Amino acid sequence: MYQNKKRGIIGIVITIILLIIIVILSNIQTNDLSFVESALGKLVMPIQNGMTYLKNALAGNESFFTDINSLQEENNTLKEKNSELEQSLRELEIIKAENETLKEYVNLKDKYTEYTTVPAYVINKNISNYSDEIVINVGSKDGVDVNMPVIADQGLVGHIISVTEDTAKVQTIVDTASTLSCTVSTSRDILIARGTLEAESTLKTTYIPTEATVLQGDNVETSGLGGIYPKGILIGTIESVTNTKNITDRYATIKTAVDFSKLETVLVIQ
Repeated sequence: MYQNKKRGIIGIVITIILLIIIVILSNIQTNDLSFVESALGKLVMPIQNGMTYLKNALAGNESFFTDINSLQEENNTLKEKNSELEQSLRELEIIKAENETLKEYVNLKDKYTEYTTVPAYVINKNISNYSDEIVINVGSKDGVDVNMPVIADQGLVGHIISVTEDTAKVQTIVDTASTLSCTVSTSRDILIARGTLEAESTLKTTYIPTEATVLQGDNVETSGLGGIYPKGILIGTIESVTNTKNITDRYATIKTAVDFSKLETVLVIQ
């Protein structure tokens, strides 16, 4: 009887404890659990967002590397096209230069119609302090011979001093060993001009006759004397006249019409 009563009390106590636990768990689920979930959510969300960003970044990198490869291929293609365009430009420049040369030949031919001439290229220059010679690409097989005059579009160049079958050497008028008879276009006075060491495109006239009138700016032409150069070919322009105490020692400098530093095409007068 007593034991049955004791068991009943224990059962009631256990029942009460279970009820208390149920109540506590119920409270945790409805209040504390939501708080815990909220706290866990705040902790987990940044991590989740970071993982999502990392995933997207990795996906973007794949696209980035794909774009890099595409750009590299495009760059190589553009380089090839640029190389082709440069080659085409060089070919056009060559054609342009050839056309300019042909125009110079035509102009020369039209300008010096009274002469029988042979057109030529300058293929070499021998320029030093004491020598100023050029080599042209025509020779004996083209009818070129020693002492033939050589002219350019602007004026007198020089004369042939040696010939091979295919080439000819020209002593220019600015060579220090060159001497030529010339005429002042205004006064028709005769002067002797020589090459100088001072400048490439300058001649010097000495022993000017006392009665001669030589003025700065006057044109100077070949006189026709001496047996090499025909009369009337332009040599240059009087650049300066220097008077001295003795009038017989005065001299003048002539700026040549031809710019020898840029000389490319010439005509040989036969």
